[in-house]
Amino acid sequence: MADNKLMDDKPRNLRTLLADAKDTSELMVDLAYAAVYFGDPEMADEVRDLESEMTELVADMRSLAVLAVRHPREAPGMGRVLQVISAIERIGNDAVNIARTVSNQLGIPAHLVEELSEAEEVSHRVVVGDESTLAHRALVDLELPVHTGMRVLALRGSAGWTTTVSGETILVPGDVLFMEGPPGGIPTVREWAGAPPRPDVATTEPVEELDRAIDLLVEMKNVSEAAVGLAYSALVLNDRGLAAEVRHLETRLDEMHDQLETWVLRAAASHSEPSPLRGLLHLAAASEDIGDQASAMVMFVEHGEEVHPVLGVALSDTDEVVLRVPVASGCDAEGALLADLQLDVAPGYTVLAIKRGAIYRHRPRGHDRLTAGDEVIASGPDEGREQFAQIFGWRLLADEDAGDHELAAL
Repeated sequence: MADNKLMDDKPRNLRTLLADAKDTSELMVDLAYAAVYFGDPEMADEVRDLESEMTELVADMRSLAVLAVRHPREAPGMGRVLQVISAIERIGNDAVNIARTVSNQLGIPAHLVEELSEAEEVSHRVVVGDESTLAHRALVDLELPVHTGMRVLALRGSAGWTTTVSGETILVPGDVLFMEGPPGGIPTVREWAGAPPRPDVATTEPVEELDRAIDLLVEMKNVSEAAVGLAYSALVLNDRGLAAEVRHLETRLDEMHDQLETWVLRAAASHSEPSPLRGLLHLAAASEDIGDQASAMVMFVEHGEEVHPVLGVALSDTDEVVLRVPVASGCDAEGALLADLQLDVAPGYTVLAIKRGAIYRHRPRGHDRLTAGDEVIASGPDEGREQFAQIFGWRLLADEDAGDHELAAL
C-alpha cells in the first residue's frame, strides 16, 4: 500500500484541503483509466487506497466548513463550498468504480484498450534506462509536463509502488513510470527514458455495434474530463458562460450514455458470451456521473450566485492551474492552428475553451485557427504558465498585493 498523505506537510485549513482533494480526485481518475489500459489490478488497488485518503479529506473539510460559519448570512456561501466538496468526493467514487472493472474482472473488450490509446489524454508506461536523460535526476529538474505534456502519476521501483511522486523524486534506472498526457508527448518521453520507439498497438476486428459503443465510450471519457476541467475553470474565474458550457456537456454525456447502452445491447445479441460487455456499461455509467458532478459544482455559478472566495483561491493552488489569456495582435499564435502550436506537448497545457466575442467554443480541435482578441482558457502545470503566456504575446507579472498574476504586453 502506498503511503500517500498529501496533506501531512501542509497546514490543515480548508484552502489546502480543497486543493489536495481536487488533486487526489484527478489522480484517482487518471490511475483508474491507466489500470483499465494496462489491465493492472495493483494499480486498481492504488485507487482504492486513495479512496481512503479522500474520505479523510472530505470529513476534515466538512468539519472545517461548519466551524467556519460565524453568522447565518455566511451559511449560503459555505453551503456552496460543501456542494463542491461533495462533487469532488463523488468523482473519486467514480474513479473507484472505473478501477473495479479491473479488480472485479467485469470484462473489457480488447478493442477498447486499442481505442483508449487514441484518446485526447492517454496512459503510458516506460522504464528508465541506465544511461537515459531521466536517470539520477529529480522530476522538478526534468519539467516533463512542460516539455512533453506527460505527467508522472505513479512509480514502481525497487521498493514497490508509490503514488507519492513529487518534484523532489529522483528517478533511478529500472524505475517504471506510469504517465498520463497527450499522445504527442510519448515519443519524447520514450527517447529521454532510453526506450525504443513505441510499438504499434495490435488491432482486432470488432463487432460493428460494439465498435460504435467503444467509440462512444472513449468520447464520453474525453467529454467528462473536459467538463471537469471547465467546471474548475468556471469556479476559479467565476464565469457564468463556462458554467453553462459544463451543463451542455453534461446533457451531451446523458445522450451518449443512452446511445451506448443501445449499441452494447445490440452487440450482446451477436456474442456467445456477452458478460465481458458489462465493463463497457460500468465505465459509461462512471463517465456520465463524472459529468453530473462537474455540472453540480458550477450550478450556482451559472445562476449568478456568489462564489465563496476560498474556492477560487484553493483551486488556483493545485497541481494544475487555470489561465485565461487573450491572443495579442502580432503574436506567434495569431492566425495559427491549435494543432501547430502543440500547447499540450509544450508547455503542457490543455485548451479547455476559446472565447470569441460572447461565444465559447469548448474542446476546440486542432483545426481551429486563432485570431487576435480570442481568449484562450487552458489548464496546465504552474511552472509552464510563463511560457504559455509568451506564446500569446504576453509577459506574466506576479501581483504581490493580490497574490495573482497580471499580463503585460511583450
